[in-house]
Amino acid sequence: MKKSLLKKYAELIVRSGLAVKKGQTVCITANVEIEPFTALVVEECYRAGAKRVLIDWTSEACSRITYKKAKKEALAEVFAYEIEKEKWKNAVLPCFLYLESDDPDAMKGIDPQKMAYVRREKMKVLFPFREERENRYQWCIAGVPSAAWAKKVFPGLPKGKAIEKLWEAILKTSRADDGNGIENWIKHDEDLKARCDYLNSLRLKKLHYTSNNGTDLTVGLIPGVEFLGGGEKNLCGAYYQPNIPSEECFTSPMRGEAEGIVYSAKPLSYSGVLIENFYVRFHEGKAVEVHAEKGQEALESILKVDEGSAYLGECALVPFDSPINNTGLLFFSTLYDENAACHLALGRGFTNLYPNYEKYTEEEIHSFGINKSMSHVDFMIGSADLNIVGTTEDGRKIQIFKDGNWAF
Repeated sequence: MKKSLLKKYAELIVRSGLAVKKGQTVCITANVEIEPFTALVVEECYRAGAKRVLIDWTSEACSRITYKKAKKEALAEVFAYEIEKEKWKNAVLPCFLYLESDDPDAMKGIDPQKMAYVRREKMKVLFPFREERENRYQWCIAGVPSAAWAKKVFPGLPKGKAIEKLWEAILKTSRADDGNGIENWIKHDEDLKARCDYLNSLRLKKLHYTSNNGTDLTVGLIPGVEFLGGGEKNLCGAYYQPNIPSEECFTSPMRGEAEGIVYSAKPLSYSGVLIENFYVRFHEGKAVEVHAEKGQEALESILKVDEGSAYLGECALVPFDSPINNTGLLFFSTLYDENAACHLALGRGFTNLYPNYEKYTEEEIHSFGINKSMSHVDFMIGSADLNIVGTTEDGRKIQIFKDGNWAF
C-alpha cells in the first residue's frame, strides 16, 4: 500500500476521527504488530498540536499465554497503578484512539467463562472511573490490518497479498482510498445527519423488525431520545467521529420493552471467539434465551457481565446496500460488520442521546429508561429482506426499512 495513502488515512483518523486540538494529550491502544502505521498516527497527532502521545501496546500472543497459565483470581486483580491511571485520565481527559487489528480467533480454545469472570471483576473496580468521564472526551476506533486478521478475511491468499487486500478494503470503506478522506467524511456526515433529522421528526415510540429468517421483534423507544449518526459533540464542545467507518443511525431503546426473537445475520467476534448462527429471544426487555451453532458459551457470557448486560442498549439502522456490505466481505470485526447492516447491542445505552442530557446525572438518565451496564456488545441482524416498521406517538405506522434498505 502506498505510504502516501496511509499518511492520508492517518490524517483522517487524527483530524476528523479524534479531532485533536493543540495542547491535548492522546492515548493510543494498538497491537505491537501494527507499529509502523501507529508511528504514522503518532506523527500526525504531533502535527495537529498534541502535547504528548502515549501508547498502550497489546499482544494477543502474550494475552493468550497469560489466560492459559494464570489463575482467574490473579488476572482479575486490579493494581494500584491501574486505579491511578484512571484517575489521571479523568483529570486530563485525553483523546482515546483504538486501532483495531484483532485476530478474530486469537482466544480460540480459551475458556469464555474465565475471560468473562476477569472482565466482570476488573470492571467492577474500573467502570465507575470510566463512567465519570462519559461524554467529556474525544475517542475514535479505526481499523489497521494485522497478518492474522487479513488471513481470516482472505484465507486463500498469501500473507502479504492478504494484508494488501485488507488495506484496500479498509481504505475504501473508510472513504479514504482516493486520498480525500477528510472531505469525503464531511459530505457523508451531512447525509447521516439528514437521515437522523427525519427519524427524529417522526417521534417514534417503537420499532417492529421482521425478516424471513424468523426475526420478529418489537422494541420500545424512549420519548424524546434522539437518533444520532456520524459525528458527535461532547460536553467540552469538541466535534469528532467515534467510528471510522460508520454507516449507522442509532438510538438507545427503552429498557424493559423488547419482545420477540431476533436472528443474527453475521458472526460475532467477541473476546477472540467467533459466535456463529445465533438467535436471541427477549421478554419484557430481557434476553431470556440464546442459542448459537458455534460459540454458545461465549454468547451466554455476554449476558452475565452484570444485571444490565442482558438488556438492549442500542438499535442501529444501516442499509443492507451499504459500502461495507457491498464489498462482499465478512470482516470478522464488529467495527466493520456492524456498519454493513442493521444491528442491536446488548448492554450499555448512550446517555448523550437523552434531551438536554447535560442537565442530569448519569443515574437520573438511566432511570428514564436508558440501559445501564458495564458492557456494550453489538451484533448484526440486517438481511436483504429485513423490514422495520415504526409506530409514532400518535399511532401512525411508518415504513422505516423495506427489503433491507431505507424506505425513505
